[in-house]
Amino acid sequence: MKIIAANNKANYNFTISNKIEAGIVLTGSEIKSLRVNTGSIRGSYIIEQNGELWLSNSFIKKYQNSTDNNYDPTRKRKLLVTRRELNKISGSIKQGGYTIIPISLYFSDKGLAKLSCGIAKGKKKIDKRETIKQRDWNIKKQRLIKNN
Repeated sequence: MKIIAANNKANYNFTISNKIEAGIVLTGSEIKSLRVNTGSIRGSYIIEQNGELWLSNSFIKKYQNSTDNNYDPTRKRKLLVTRRELNKISGSIKQGGYTIIPISLYFSDKGLAKLSCGIAKGKKKIDKRETIKQRDWNIKKQRLIKNN
């Protein structure tokens, strides 16, 4: 599994309750561009339209040897999930307070581009501070254990 792009702030800004792996529909030149690690999912989000999931605002640079004249690097890209997963996601969203966020974009062992996304709930400022405190305490605890 080769990670192409990761959303590092996902765990900081959201409490992730469920993770889902989805395929992503890409053109040939986009795949070649991703193989050279020229993609980003920072600031991207997932929306549901007409019973389908779409990845919006993700950036994939134009492949250098591509002949596409009208290439849009931030176009919407369709996500491939099973009907059961789609029903689970849409039910969580309609339940209230939950959203779908992209966590990482990677190539699977078979060479397919996959997107790891999570059903998450946004954190408040106080929760973010608590996360920072917990992380700092874990670091100090590891240092104490190592020194003793």
